[in-house]
Amino acid sequence: MPEEPAARVRAVLERVLGELELDGEVAINEDEEGILAVVEGDDDYGLLIGKHGQTIDAVQLLCYQAAFRGIAERKRVVVDAAGYRERRREALQRRADRAAEQALSQSGPVELDAMSAPERRVVHEHLKERPEVETYSEGTEPHRCVVVAPLLSE
Repeated sequence: MPEEPAARVRAVLERVLGELELDGEVAINEDEEGILAVVEGDDDYGLLIGKHGQTIDAVQLLCYQAAFRGIAERKRVVVDAAGYRERRREALQRRADRAAEQALSQSGPVELDAMSAPERRVVHEHLKERPEVETYSEGTEPHRCVVVAPLLSE
């Protein structure tokens, strides 16, 4: 295993691609906040992404654990393929907007489907700009979800 965390992420991701018999180039971008690994190519990366992103989330966790094994200073690792993360972020934002409108029209809370912590963060961050609603998480993993509720005016 390489010494540097970014090189470790590349090594793990290339190994996973090989085991899944997928071709693709792994582009690594590292800054002070994190390591972004993007798989680019012509293959269908549905197998790597998995249902509801579960496989790519698991690969991302493996990459994080491998990257920082034995290293005290850590940062975020994000693994993406075929633009999945951006498409998912946009879909979550659209769903969050619909939930906010629904909460306001019904004058009551709207519970979204269960989602991972990074997905919940997207919803919370997106809706924090809307002063008429609040968001909070409820439940326990893996069934934790975001609730969008109208703020009552005094």
